[in-house]
Amino acid sequence: MMGEILVLVEHDRGEAEPSATEALTAARELAAAHSMNPIAVLVGQEAADLQGVCAEYGIPTAFCLTSPILSDYGPEAWGQAITELAKERSPSMILAVGTDRGNEILAHIAARLGLPFTANSLQIQRRDLWEVTRMQWGGSLLEDVTIDTETLIVSYGQHAVEPVTAPLTTPTELITQEVDLDPNLGRTIIRDRITLTDGVTLSTASVVVSGGRGVGSAEGFAPLEELAELLGGRVGCSRAVTNNGWRSHADQVGQTGTRIAPEIYIACGISGAIQHWVGAMASKNILAINTDPEANIVTKAGYAVIADLHEVIPAVIAEVRRRKN
Repeated sequence: MMGEILVLVEHDRGEAEPSATEALTAARELAAAHSMNPIAVLVGQEAADLQGVCAEYGIPTAFCLTSPILSDYGPEAWGQAITELAKERSPSMILAVGTDRGNEILAHIAARLGLPFTANSLQIQRRDLWEVTRMQWGGSLLEDVTIDTETLIVSYGQHAVEPVTAPLTTPTELITQEVDLDPNLGRTIIRDRITLTDGVTLSTASVVVSGGRGVGSAEGFAPLEELAELLGGRVGCSRAVTNNGWRSHADQVGQTGTRIAPEIYIACGISGAIQHWVGAMASKNILAINTDPEANIVTKAGYAVIADLHEVIPAVIAEVRRRKN
C-alpha cells in the first residue's frame, strides 16, 4: 500500500522533546514496513530548527505549520493546524508518542475529523484493516483491536520505541505552510512559565534512585539523594512514600506518577506493585535492594541485593566516592 504517515514532532520553543526521536523512529519503521512515506509535522515557526533532527532520523520531508497564533504550545491551535494539513493530504496515519501533549493533540485532531483515536499502542500493522496492540490499565494488560478507518490516529506508548538514528544523505525537505486558524483558539496558548526544577528531570534521567516504604522515613531518603547526586541522577519514590507524606507526588514513579526509562533504576525498599512497575518497566537495567527475595520488584529486576538498604546504600556511596577519587 502507498500512503503517508504524518508524525508529530513535539518541541518546546524549538527544542525537541525526548519523545520526538521516539516518534520519528516509529514513523520511519512503520513507513518502511507498509510502503508509506513518513512526513514530519512541525508546529510553529521555531520548530523549523528541527529540520536537522528529522534528517538524522531518516524523515525526508517535513511540514512546518505557521500562524501568528502559534507563538507557543496550545492543544486547540496545534490540533486545528494539523487537522488542516490532514484534510489537505489525506494521510493513512497520524502518529505521535503518548505523552500528555501527544495524546491531547491527537484527541483534538480525532474530534475535528470525526475519527477514532487509539492511544498508548505497542504494535501497529495493516492487513485488510488496521490491527493495533495497546496498553490498558496502565500496562497491566494488553488489548488487541481492529480498526476500520481510512486514517489511523494513534499514539505509541511513551518509551515503547527505542530511538534509532538513520541519517539521510541529503537534508530533509522543509515545507513552510501558513495555516488559517480561528483566533479564539489562542485561549489555550501558553503565556508564561514557572520553573519548578532545573536540570535533568525524573522522566529523562539516565539514573533514577527510588525509595519505597522500606526507607522508613522522609529523613531516610538522605542517602538516596547523596547516591543520586554522585551518579548524576534523580530520586524517585513509590506511592506509599507520597501517601505517608515523605516525598512530593512529583517524585512518584508509577501509573499515577511519572513513567521513566533510565539506563539504570535502583529500587530501594520497594515491593514493586503493578502500579509502580508500569512506571518503571521501560528501564534498561533494574537493581533491586530489598530484604524480601520474593518481592515483585526483585523477581523482575536484572540485578538484586537481598539485604538492608540502610547498609547497602552507604556502602555503595563509599565505593563510588573511592572510585571517583
